[in-house]
Amino acid sequence: MYLSFDSFPAHSRIWVYQADRKLTEQESAQVSADIRTFCEGWEAHGQPLKTSFQLLHNQFLILAVDEGVHQASGCSIDGSVRVLKNLQSQGINFLDASKIAFLINEEVKLFSRLELKALFVSGFLSPQTITFNNLVATKGDWEMLWKIPVEKSWMAKYLPNHTLVQ
Repeated sequence: MYLSFDSFPAHSRIWVYQADRKLTEQESAQVSADIRTFCEGWEAHGQPLKTSFQLLHNQFLILAVDEGVHQASGCSIDGSVRVLKNLQSQGINFLDASKIAFLINEEVKLFSRLELKALFVSGFLSPQTITFNNLVATKGDWEMLWKIPVEKSWMAKYLPNHTLVQ
């Protein structure tokens, strides 16, 4: 059962998937159509789930389930991954976690983990640069903690010592 993402309560469970590149408008439309079809039929143990999704920045897919109605099961979650693997076979990859996303001048930029230290040392990325915490698990956490400064993320360890506020 697909409903508007905005209608979901803060306790709703979410999964954030990041594409390995910015999608074209045509690809975003295809992803939206495929994910909506999936959400409309998403079930756990024969029970329809209250579901939704958002596609943001043509790069992030946020799937939501209101588990106050029915909980998602391992098999139902596997079903969502199968949809993502099908998209991957069409050249749309939401399952590659090798790049980290940053919001720079209102645009999402991706960098490999191997580039991070040099980007921080050079000053291209700073402690205040916004990154995305794709591990948030609820809609409430997503609203408050998805976009965070680097200094409040796991990447703080890459920051040169002189950039950290004591």
